[in-house]
Amino acid sequence: MNQIPATDGFFSAYAERLGGALHAMDWSAVGLLAAALTECWRNDRQVFLCGNGGSAGNAVHLATDFLYGIGKERFPGMRAHALSANTAILTCLGNDLGYEHIFSRQLETMANPGDLLIAFSGSGNSANILAAIEAAKNRQMRTFAVLGYDGGKAKAMVDVPIHFAIDDMQMAEDLQLIVGHMLMQWLYAHPAVFCH
Repeated sequence: MNQIPATDGFFSAYAERLGGALHAMDWSAVGLLAAALTECWRNDRQVFLCGNGGSAGNAVHLATDFLYGIGKERFPGMRAHALSANTAILTCLGNDLGYEHIFSRQLETMANPGDLLIAFSGSGNSANILAAIEAAKNRQMRTFAVLGYDGGKAKAMVDVPIHFAIDDMQMAEDLQLIVGHMLMQWLYAHPAVFCH
């Protein structure tokens, strides 16, 4: 029978690195996103989320949290859309226009001025993420991105980057979800949409 390698050191090191990224963060950019989401919710605007791979899954997860989780049984949530959710749309646009346009064309069709884009990207350099940011700006949307590594090209393109300088894709994706859950709980606790 093969010996199973010891795991304690590996897992604790992962937790320590993740915790270090959280403790080193300046949370002011997340505060700006919280304020922008509150304004979006109050004014019945839309929020669009996008990402690739694990980040696509995070976009779908957090769109659900913003649509339902922030209001639950109390009142309606936000009009939140995950651009990575519809496989028919993604494969149609990818096939006909090219993979780099799978998010931007959706924004060109559905988004309005004053809506909000949140892009999730480990590298900040995916062509479809950059095209989505450009399309959002052309539609006069507010743009945010949760990024890892050095932030890539997206860091300079968005209105507000939320950047964790961590060279690990899984941790970058962990941090996207942590930020999203922070925002969800904050919005749940501050339902400003019904205070006007």
